[in-house]
Amino acid sequence: MKTKYKDLIDQTYFFPQEEFSMEKDGLKFHGIDLNALVEKYGTPLKFNYLPKISENINNVHQWFAKAFEKHQYPGKYHYCYCTKSSHFKFVLEEALKNDIHIETSSAFDIEIIENLKKIGQIKNDSFVLCNGFKRDQYVINIANLINSGHENCIPIIDNYEEISLLSERINDPFNVGIRIASEEEPKFAFYTSRLGIGYKNIVPFYKNQIEKNPDVNLKMLHFFINTGIRDTAYYWNELHKCLKVYVALKKICPTLDSLNIGGGFPIKNSLVFDYDYEYMIDEIVNQIQITCAEGHVDPPNIFTEFGSYTVGESGGAIYKVLYQKQQNDREKWNMIDSSFITTLPDTWAINKRFILLPVNRWNDSYERVLLGGLTCDSDDYYNSEQHTNAIYLPKYDKEKPLYLGFFNTGAYQESIGGFGGIQHCLIPTPKHILISKDEEGTIKTELFAPQQEAKEMLEILGYGN
Repeated sequence: MKTKYKDLIDQTYFFPQEEFSMEKDGLKFHGIDLNALVEKYGTPLKFNYLPKISENINNVHQWFAKAFEKHQYPGKYHYCYCTKSSHFKFVLEEALKNDIHIETSSAFDIEIIENLKKIGQIKNDSFVLCNGFKRDQYVINIANLINSGHENCIPIIDNYEEISLLSERINDPFNVGIRIASEEEPKFAFYTSRLGIGYKNIVPFYKNQIEKNPDVNLKMLHFFINTGIRDTAYYWNELHKCLKVYVALKKICPTLDSLNIGGGFPIKNSLVFDYDYEYMIDEIVNQIQITCAEGHVDPPNIFTEFGSYTVGESGGAIYKVLYQKQQNDREKWNMIDSSFITTLPDTWAINKRFILLPVNRWNDSYERVLLGGLTCDSDDYYNSEQHTNAIYLPKYDKEKPLYLGFFNTGAYQESIGGFGGIQHCLIPTPKHILISKDEEGTIKTELFAPQQEAKEMLEILGYGN
């Protein structure tokens, strides 16, 4: 009878997978011995496997190149990284090793751009697309960047006042984009995105504020879907509506030459994840080509904005099961040595699920459990994995430590959780490890940040001397 945890995985999934494999009694992630990582650094810990960032970027470049060649598409493709997904320098440095551009969301984002320009990692010919609602400092920082000679900084207009605000600060003629306020999915509590300008208002807005304005050139139409790029009737319908606006604008605006199809790709959140990236890219390019041909306008250069897809699959977290509490006749709670609310806030805030696998003890029998965090908040738990209604893990044994890995957590968790700040119940931020490969392919690890200490929190709270 097959009762070991590894038997459960073998019976449920195709395993091993590209990033996951098993050696003896433990789990490997991209060839990294996670048990060795735990032995060296302890838990709780977070890590980023940096080569995965470059791998995903280059995959998209290859898929677009293949689609452009297949459809004889005349435009250019530009990959943009959304800094809001992870602002860490190690993420930007890895991403910028590849042919990418940057999308920003706020004033301090521009400070990061300036910092990277000083050390030569961003050049003047790199595109910097500035999204978000722009006021005061954000407008000032955008203007300073453009005035310094960064002509490829393109503010994406979000409301009717932004052009006048930018014009007051920018010295020479500058380029802009316009964001479409797309219609949301029917399940949303509202019909239209709060961001951007409505479909019907874009052409009148161009005629009123841009067409006869010698200081402003419209270069880009920005299309963003909150739920991301998915093969659904909703997505294709919104894309076609966007393309109709592009055709209408292009006929009266000769400077318009780019379409930004914002809204990112999904990332793997289960061992049964199935998404055909290559097909989606091919069909998007095909639909743009067809619609522009029917409208008798030149196809645009295509920009994409990928945040989670760029960095999400590089990240992971490892916890130790401290104790098991049996609260009734059927519910067993495995308590981890950290908090889900503070270290994986998306599991609490939007009920997001990540890939969960034990790091060790795959040859042991398994049981059904719930997972609890250390805070005193009743919502600090993780009770279901993507593929089942419960979590199955190797049986708890106080004599045999059990370590759990959560994978593809690299986007948003640190910024939402407040890296290095005040955490719920003052649970400290875990140590953070960076994993890379040298030119020979040897895996290297380094400590990016130690676990947060009480002194750091007390100083923030005003208790420091």
